[in-house]
Amino acid sequence: MLKKIAFVVLASGILSGCATVPMADKQVSSQVKTFAEPPAGKAGLYIYRNSTLGAALKKDVRVNGKCIGETAPNMFFYEVVNGGEEQTLSTESEFSPNDLKIKTESGKNYFIRQYIKLGVFVGGAGLEQVSDTQGKKDVSSLDMAIQGKCNS
Repeated sequence: MLKKIAFVVLASGILSGCATVPMADKQVSSQVKTFAEPPAGKAGLYIYRNSTLGAALKKDVRVNGKCIGETAPNMFFYEVVNGGEEQTLSTESEFSPNDLKIKTESGKNYFIRQYIKLGVFVGGAGLEQVSDTQGKKDVSSLDMAIQGKCNS
């Protein structure tokens, strides 16, 4: 039964095509991908999705309750937050939001990967913090999306 459900989810994703979101100017995206140190007292969050699993799905991302935007495959967001504080990153999943809490330090960038996982009715999403090395490598090959629109 699980194989049938997985097949239906995968087939509907293939037949529906890829989700798209509004993208930032290439020059702005390139500038942000220099991974410069955030302003004094601030930390940078690179939130990205680099897999094609669930390509037809858009999933909201929020930081401390603020809508950052909807994700689609192969894109990232960059958000500046206060350093020295705990940040709550949330993404929508099948039945309830999934949260990731991280303590940020001033002057440091953080890399958060959103991943899509199979669900009962529709794919869900999760968030995980990755190393600076892995995050920079992943984000370097992605394009930046424009912030500000969440579905829910």
